[in-house]
Amino acid sequence: MSYQAQDYSDLFGMQGFSEQLLKNHFTLYNEYAKNANEIMESLDRLLAEGQAETLEFASLKNRMGWESDSMSLHELYFENLGGRSAISLDSSLVKKIEENFGSYEAWEADFRATASIGGVGWAMLCQDNSTGTLNNFWIDEHHVGHSVDRTPLLVLDAWEHSYMLDYGLKRPDYIENFLKNIDWDVVNKRVKG
Repeated sequence: MSYQAQDYSDLFGMQGFSEQLLKNHFTLYNEYAKNANEIMESLDRLLAEGQAETLEFASLKNRMGWESDSMSLHELYFENLGGRSAISLDSSLVKKIEENFGSYEAWEADFRATASIGGVGWAMLCQDNSTGTLNNFWIDEHHVGHSVDRTPLLVLDAWEHSYMLDYGLKRPDYIENFLKNIDWDVVNKRVKG
């Protein structure tokens, strides 16, 4: 099995995201898919050669999480972009947001604050698979800090490559345009129950 990078060129022309920023971001995403495939091939080769006890095997196993998680997070991010309309206030997502945060506005304030945490990482609205509860989480790295047994509903890439070409150090301006471009239909489909 190998990973196939998806085509997100339909995002070109999105308000607040230059074509060059998106091209750079897509190139990075494609590299993660390519790297994950190369690592899987190397792991298969090492196993076939009886080299599973080597440092090379262990190192590749550790690296696999970085590459494959980054690829998957980028796919979630790109897929929840490109929306052209505001969130439907009678959607199941808004009802869950209101149950968990009190109001859409309170959720958005919390999400903005989460996405503004210093450093690089990801801001995510997640749903607890056991309770259905929604929470906003900050994840520092692609493969570290994920909350177990939660489904990502909305993913924002807060690494510099996702905004610095267009916004420099003005991450709040990037967050503002991210929120204007959410494809709420995609996010709604990710909600369970």
